[in-house]
Amino acid sequence: MAFSGSQQKCIACEKTVYIAEMISTNGVVYHNTCFRCNHCNGKLALSNYSTLDGVLYCKPHFEQILKEKGGASLKHSTSLGKQNELNRSPSKVSALFSGTQDKCAACKKTVYPLEK
Repeated sequence: MAFSGSQQKCIACEKTVYIAEMISTNGVVYHNTCFRCNHCNGKLALSNYSTLDGVLYCKPHFEQILKEKGGASLKHSTSLGKQNELNRSPSKVSALFSGTQDKCAACKKTVYPLEK
């Protein structure tokens, strides 16, 4: 049986992204190798990037561009904003390890399969 990839495409190169090489942020999927700063082409991590109008930047270049453009009226997000991550649904991989999404009616805590 051959492993079939996900149907998700990398936003940068538009090729299929397999789970082992996937980075997903704000609902957008990238290959590990495509997750780079638009200005210096430096490799980014989920802990050290920012986006401006959907374009990826490293922290130093993001701050530089924000200063050049005035920054007040621009739509941007940073990796420090965890609110989007809390509101999004779990990925397929994390669902394999996190149990169920069922909640106890009395205490609202997660109900695990062995507790059912």
